[in-house]
Amino acid sequence: MQRRYDEELPHEVIVAIQRVLELKTEQQSEDPLDVLSNNFNPEDVLNRLFPDEASLSQLETVQASLARNQHDLQQEIDSLKAELRRDQDPTRMQLIQEMISDLLGQMSRIREKATESEAVVRNITKDIQVLDLAKKNLILSMTTLKRLQMLVNAMTQLEDQVKENNYKDIAQTLAVVKQISASFKPYMTVHRILQVSKRIQQLQGEIRTRLDGEFDAFFLQDPAKPIKPSSIADACAVVDVLGPDVRTHVIDRYVALELKEYRRIFRATDEAGHLDNISRRYAWFRRLLHTHEVEQGRAFPAEWKVGWHLFAKFVGITRDDLSALLSKAGSSLTVKVLLETLQETIEFEGSISKKWATSLEGILKATTLPPASPIQSMSSAFEPHLGIFVDAQDKALSDMLAPHRGSNATKPRPSLDATPRTSADHEDSNDAPTVVLPSSTELFYFYGQTLDQCAKLSTGQALFDLCTLHKKWLRIYAEDVLSIRLKRPAVQPRKSLESRFDMVELDQACLLINTADYCQTTALELEDKIKEKISEAFRDKITLQAERDLFMSVISAGITIHLRELDAACDAAFTTMSRIQWSTLSQVSGQSSYVTDLANMAEQVADAVKPMVEQKKYLRNFLDKACSLVLTRFTNALVKSRPLKEIGAEQLLIDLQVIKSCLMKLPGDSLSSSGYTRGLTKSTTRLEALLKVIVTPVDPPEGFILNYTLLIGDASFSNFQKILDLKGTPKTEQNSLLDSFLTITSTKADLESTSFLSSLDMDPPLTAQFGATLGSPNASRIALPLATTPGGISPGGDGVFAALASPPHSGPTTGDGKAGEPGPKREVFSDIRRFVSFGLRRDMQPPA
Repeated sequence: MQRRYDEELPHEVIVAIQRVLELKTEQQSEDPLDVLSNNFNPEDVLNRLFPDEASLSQLETVQASLARNQHDLQQEIDSLKAELRRDQDPTRMQLIQEMISDLLGQMSRIREKATESEAVVRNITKDIQVLDLAKKNLILSMTTLKRLQMLVNAMTQLEDQVKENNYKDIAQTLAVVKQISASFKPYMTVHRILQVSKRIQQLQGEIRTRLDGEFDAFFLQDPAKPIKPSSIADACAVVDVLGPDVRTHVIDRYVALELKEYRRIFRATDEAGHLDNISRRYAWFRRLLHTHEVEQGRAFPAEWKVGWHLFAKFVGITRDDLSALLSKAGSSLTVKVLLETLQETIEFEGSISKKWATSLEGILKATTLPPASPIQSMSSAFEPHLGIFVDAQDKALSDMLAPHRGSNATKPRPSLDATPRTSADHEDSNDAPTVVLPSSTELFYFYGQTLDQCAKLSTGQALFDLCTLHKKWLRIYAEDVLSIRLKRPAVQPRKSLESRFDMVELDQACLLINTADYCQTTALELEDKIKEKISEAFRDKITLQAERDLFMSVISAGITIHLRELDAACDAAFTTMSRIQWSTLSQVSGQSSYVTDLANMAEQVADAVKPMVEQKKYLRNFLDKACSLVLTRFTNALVKSRPLKEIGAEQLLIDLQVIKSCLMKLPGDSLSSSGYTRGLTKSTTRLEALLKVIVTPVDPPEGFILNYTLLIGDASFSNFQKILDLKGTPKTEQNSLLDSFLTITSTKADLESTSFLSSLDMDPPLTAQFGATLGSPNASRIALPLATTPGGISPGGDGVFAALASPPHSGPTTGDGKAGEPGPKREVFSDIRRFVSFGLRRDMQPPA
């Protein structure tokens, strides 16, 4: 369509139309008012004009600017309307159409004149064209006759040379004849040319017959009538002129004669052809190749690469024999025979490749004519039988890990009079502690050896099967060697009265954490090494991520062991705390006695763990969870020991500050981080807010409720009920307080509907439940969050880790427990069902 317009319209008209149709603004306006759509938001425009309060002083200037813009836009609209009315004038459009019609008429007339001119020029030059064609045909005829004369003369000369067996001259003359005859292919219908072509074919047949006899006499030469290598070299030149198929025939004939004796000696049914005599095959071929290079091979041109063809044919024959022998051996084939035979084969192929400085694949490909596929290497015949090697590695791994699996992996438990180990025990010992289990290093050392050995034998299916075997034993090692050490025996020995936690358990958990970390790190390196060695077809299938996740779950279970021992160490202190009658305290003293025991036990466990775990990220994770554990046990004991009253809550505030100070020092300088400090502050701030509300007297009720809304920050009826229960407020006073709470909070729409008190369990367990995380690592693939915020972890306890989620720095909390983020606003009396139930309960309350 565009081409037709170019032929019918002037260039100026086309340019003008394109300019109108393709009009684009060169510069896009940045004014948001220029683009009005359904997504237009006036608030964004106002915020842009007045970004802060100080910009409000420019209000009059902005108004004046907007008024000017409005006036300019109105003028532009009026101008465009006037131009549109002028352009839509019917008389003007009619005039334009008439002008276009005139232009089209002129173009038609010009086209007619051009056609007439072309016809005139053709008539004038007609005779000249005929003369040019006659001249061209005459020159072509003379050239063809001259070439035919040259061809006949060369053919006559070739006939004389064939009679004399002068191969050196035959090669040159035959090349000329074939080159000239190729130009006569279009004229084969001419009788004389057809006769010459048939004679040339006859001469080539005679030459080929003479060459076959010459080469046979050379291959099977009689010592009494030796043939000169120079005459064979001239004959090879004639073969190259005859074509590649003749060369292939000569080479195949020579190779078949040379390897005839090999087929006879090394038949698969004879003793010499057995697998244990494979070295004799390679020695025989080396002697043959040496004889070829010294004697007959020197007569062949180097570019024929006859030695390569000898080797390729030898490879094809030997590979078929090896495949038959291996299949026949079947189950009787031993790993030793398989590996020795394969190793000798690989070394032989490598020596030949090194001799000619060409890869084995390159040699075999160069000696195969398309479309036939290249011959496969001899070592590839062993590929289907390498499963024997993989099975042998499976048995070797089973024997190597047998002493460490199952019941053999468990250690004897400490005696009844065992005392806890301290850091001084390490200083007194001359032997450095074991960092990882020796079995893990032995396992990966064995992996490295078998991987290198298998990669030398095969980089295909056998190496992939070996990788699958490695994955299998990594899973077994994680489950039957590491995980089983973390399981407690059915009968627990009684702990020493002087020790509240098991130092042997802590040491073993540290050892297993280090071992699992070493295994998952080395497994990644093993994966990269396998991908580097394996062939491209299997590379995308190699992954050890599932096995690495198993080791990460072992690390998580080891940290849970540490937490379990920490919980056991602190259990006596929290039991003492829950038995204190806080409501009977008459005055506040210094820190309570249980706090000292709690701090000492927490420090002892942390000091025992820190020097034994290598990776700081796992220590930080343990410390984060330990912090959450202590604060959660403190909260549970606080709830269990209610009522607290004001004095009891004030004493607990003092104890909380001491516990916070102890937890703050727990990581030490090397492990302390801002995240740990921030998370600890959030958690303790939440407990402080809870205790400060309890400390506040209920009289006057308005002040008590106002303090609740400031510290807790919600209008939850049930949460306020929890505070009254913890405080020990009598039931008779609770009704009026709850009534006042609903009245006051109904007018405060900015309060949230929930807070951290919503997750506070009023009937919590006294101890943590750790059994869920110490089963098979398959139960949870990777249960090790490496966040540094205490409180956001859950190693398997029911409620013990869920009471304190993530306390805010200060101020009210939102519905999701995150500080500083706006949550959903509470609607007044949104829960009308709870309000009605409160009224019914109040009416049914018996009079005091």
